[in-house]
Amino acid sequence: MRFRVGNSSAGNGVHLVEGDEAINLSALDPAIGSDLMGIISAQADPAALSAAAAGAPRVPLAEVTPALPVANPGKVVCLGLNYVDHIKEGGYEIPDYPALFMRCRNSIMAAGEPMIRPSCSERLDYEVELMVIIGKGGKHISEEDALDHVFGYTLFNDGSVRDYQRKTHQWTPGKNFDATGPIGPDVVTPDELPEGAVGLKIESRVGDEILQSANTSDMLWSVARTIATVSEYSTLEPGDMIAMGTPPGVGHAKTPPRWLRPGETVDVEIEGIGICSSPIVAEEDLANTEAAE
Repeated sequence: MRFRVGNSSAGNGVHLVEGDEAINLSALDPAIGSDLMGIISAQADPAALSAAAAGAPRVPLAEVTPALPVANPGKVVCLGLNYVDHIKEGGYEIPDYPALFMRCRNSIMAAGEPMIRPSCSERLDYEVELMVIIGKGGKHISEEDALDHVFGYTLFNDGSVRDYQRKTHQWTPGKNFDATGPIGPDVVTPDELPEGAVGLKIESRVGDEILQSANTSDMLWSVARTIATVSEYSTLEPGDMIAMGTPPGVGHAKTPPRWLRPGETVDVEIEGIGICSSPIVAEEDLANTEAAE
């Protein structure tokens, strides 16, 4: 199944996506709530959801303004180095344990919302990533059972302010500027994709300029292995998100570096999941616009 959380003429809530149309499930059943947590927590049966939506009013999908799939995720865990060629272009050694860091709530936002280039830096970079949404929690999850804990897959652009990322060995500042990590717009359940979401084309672009192009089969740590690894040290909970790292072609590794510029729109796309499109806005311009209003 494919879901889009957002607002439409049918109201705010969880929309079931069928082709280029959407059905507001939250309007049909208020118990579902305004984001995916109601469906995740209830372990809702996809067949039952489809049956409930049969004959319900539909709106054009293009009219649904996306919101975050999970409004307030407990954890957003990010895998930093998961494609060999990206590891090499960054000047790192291939690790024998995944490089993991966390994203705070203020740093993430819905697909379609502006990515903000901060006033203190011009080095805003892009990173297309597969994002996993946990459906069933657990601790010490085995790799063999890990995919049973996945609710769905979505898109993530891990916008990174590189000079702040490189200030110390800890990447936290560069990975947590406000409104630099768009997620969505659609969440696709595992039955719609290859097992573990492998074999999917993954790409980032600005207009006709292809910035990154690779395949999720190139990941060093699979989705199952990553879930097992994270659950060794932290109890995973429903609604947690795990970003699976980016392929080569990031801006800081190009000659000259290719930073995102205000006025551009960056698209990140994964085959079978969709496109997350984000305009780039300078923080100072945003502040001036808000002051004028």
